[in-house]
Amino acid sequence: MSYALLSVSNKEGIVDLADKLVFYGHDLLSSGGTATALEKEGIPVIRVSEYTGSPEILGGRVKTLHPKIHGGILAKRNDRDHDADRLRCLIELIDVVVVNLYPFQATVAKEGVTWAEGIENIDIGGPTMVRSAAKNHKDVSILTNPEQYGRFIEALKDNTVDELRPQLALEAFTHTAEYDTAISTWMKNNA
Repeated sequence: MSYALLSVSNKEGIVDLADKLVFYGHDLLSSGGTATALEKEGIPVIRVSEYTGSPEILGGRVKTLHPKIHGGILAKRNDRDHDADRLRCLIELIDVVVVNLYPFQATVAKEGVTWAEGIENIDIGGPTMVRSAAKNHKDVSILTNPEQYGRFIEALKDNTVDELRPQLALEAFTHTAEYDTAISTWMKNNA
């Protein structure tokens, strides 16, 4: 079984990507608005809360911060110790992670945005999944931008995903670095 986890703020292209992922044999995991968008289009999806057995809590602040999610992303393939941990904890492998982050920059750019609004638009689980997938890019594909979807679908068709993963990992780490820089700059300028 091969899982793909989709959790995006920007829904552009996500339905088509999800459809292609299902076509290429992935079962989809998703939460919140992304799961709802896929369900509306009739795309089969397993909600993260159903998969983990843990509900979304704290007003949606905690959805994907769970060992069954991060264990599935970070597990080294063909590592006996990792396999034993996964089996003991009922963790399935997650081979594709599609995450784009809360729109922090767009939110804080609005006239009159409050400190509380800015803080609530700091994504925590998203960057954690992005970094987990990028770290384990030998086995996991990480997509952080709808502009990457076409390139990834072509790599699926051509069976060249392994060659694409290092570039996607670099783009992912660049993305989280820019995101963190935007947050720290905003905090410094608004403290």
